[in-house]
Formats: sequence, structure tokens, C-alpha cells
Amino acid sequence: MSRRKTERLLNLVVCLLATRRYLTAEQIRRAVPGYPDSDEAFKRMFERDKEELRELGVPLEVGSDQQGGGGEEIGYRIPPQAYELPDLHLTPDEAAVLGLAARVWQRASMADAASGALLKLRAAGVETDATTAVGIEPRVGTEDPSFPALWEAVRDGRPVTFGYQGVGRTSAARRHLEPWGVVSRRGRWYVVGHDRDRGQTRVFRLSRIIGEVRPDGPPGTVTVPAGVDVRRLAFDMGDPVTEPRPAAVRLRTGAAQGLRRWARDVRPSGEGGWDGWDEATLTFRDVDRFAPYLARFADDVVVLDPPDLREAVIQQLKAILAAAPDEGRAGDGDMDKAAT
Repeated sequence: MSRRKTERLLNLVVCLLATRRYLTAEQIRRAVPGYPDSDEAFKRMFERDKEELRELGVPLEVGSDQQGGGGEEIGYRIPPQAYELPDLHLTPDEAAVLGLAARVWQRASMADAASGALLKLRAAGVETDATTAVGIEPRVGTEDPSFPALWEAVRDGRPVTFGYQGVGRTSAARRHLEPWGVVSRRGRWYVVGHDRDRGQTRVFRLSRIIGEVRPDGPPGTVTVPAGVDVRRLAFDMGDPVTEPRPAAVRLRTGAAQGLRRWARDVRPSGEGGWDGWDEATLTFRDVDRFAPYLARFADDVVVLDPPDLREAVIQQLKAILAAAPDEGRAGDGDMDKAAT
């Protein structure tokens, strides 16, 4: 939601809460900043705003102050007693848990929602201490770009579609999912739901989602089946313990000492224009963890095989290049050689 729309809706709520009588659409138009001058444009925007308030749970009441007689004009107001929170009574332990939850999300993509919830509770007179030291500093990271869209889809009961590059794949396939929940396991995030393409329950790791997560149907059309334990499914169907896989790499002579210490079959390359390079074999289990580690060696390491690891390292290097300032970027030739 844009800042302009947020301010207009907030002003509309304040206006309708402050009045003791029903305000007509024209009176609201004059009192609330942000509405257009055109009658038709105002009518469309006001209708959208009313629907938005209802979806947010704001009790918008429609009526008239005139008693009978006909010709009365419809107006709007928000009854304060229906809008205000009831008295909240939390035990000290419950308040402490809320504060701890806010700290967990403090540096994640849910930080704004967590801090906003604490602010509302404090406004209602509930003490929530989010700063007292508790001996540990839990943090939940949600760096995966797809997390916000999937979390909103689960909240709204909306199906989604996205590109997904599975283990051992060199390209992404389009998936259509009815999401039931988003779960963290061992520092990784997974979405659990019904895979429409396969007609089965599936678990997808967020770090393997490629591109944008898009809505694939209206909200309210996804229902979590009774008795389904989303967290248990993520643990049982998530990434299995995979066998070690070999990776063939080239190492620049005299460099990448950290890799050389546990590499095997290190031998000079010297063919195909690769003088000054050695070939080696490494073992790994997880592409998502190993690729960022290899990318730290920049152009001192070139992955030859397997293709999914090679592609993952190339994507890591491209992301680093895109984020670097112009003057700090490697030359095009260096990056091309590192990628090939």
C-alpha cells in the first residue's frame, strides 16, 4: 500500500471515528485530504476505500440521521465502541513472550509488523518489555526475497505460482501451490502446501525459488486440511540428508588455500589455455550452502561440474557484481573467466 493511500485511509478512519452523526460522501470528500476533484474519480476511489476498510476489519456503519420522510441521504460513520479494542489483560509471562517474539523478528522482514503490534499493545495499556536481557539473543532471518509474498499468501489463503529450481536441476520449473504455512528449519525457510501440478503435498525451500512469487487465484480459496501439522510436514518432507557429491573445480595456482586443504586429486591443468591453474575434486552436500562459499574465492575458483553447482556459483557472482559500486567492480574479462 502506498504512503499516500495509507494516509488517506488513516484520515478517513479518524474522520469517521470523530463524528457523532452520519457523514455523507460529499462531506467526507471535503473533510478528508487526498480525494480527486472529479466526481467520477472520487466515487470510484471512495468505493475502493470503503471496501479496503471492511477487509481490514474496520466496522464501517451505513445509515442516516433523518428519521423517515424519504429522500434522506446515506452517510457513514465508525462506532467507537465497535472499533476500540476490549480491555487486554496479559500475565507477566504472556507479556514477556510478546516482547521476546518482537526481538526475534527485530532484524527480519517482519520487524515492522512486530514493532507495530507492540505499539498497539502499549497504547492499550499493556506493558511489553522488549529490551530486558534474557541471556540469549534469538534472531530469525528472512533474507529470502520470496518470504513476504508467501507469508501474505498463507495469511490470505491465496494460491501462488513461482519458478523453482530443485536439487540437481539447471533451470527453474513453474510450480502452482496452495500454501498452508511457512516454516523455519535449521536456518532455512520452507513453504508447505498442496502442489496443484502433482496433486500432492509438497515442501519447497524458499532459497530455491527463482524470480517473483505471483498470486494464482483469489484470496480465501486455500484451506488448510483438518489435522495437518505444517511444521511436522516441513521436518519430514524437507531436504533429506543427501549423500556427498563430487565437484570438479579449477584452482588458480598459489591461491584458494582454504579449498586446497580438503581437496583431493589436485593436479596441474595446463590445457586449453588454463596455464597457471590446477584441477581438483571437492565434495559437498548442499548446493545452497556450498555455492556462496565458493563465490567468496571470486576468480580464483572455476566450477566445472556438476551443472547445478556451477550455475549457482555464477548467480552468486552476478549478484555480487550487481551490488558492487562501479569503481569497485571486477573487469568484464575477469568476471567472464570466473563464470566460464
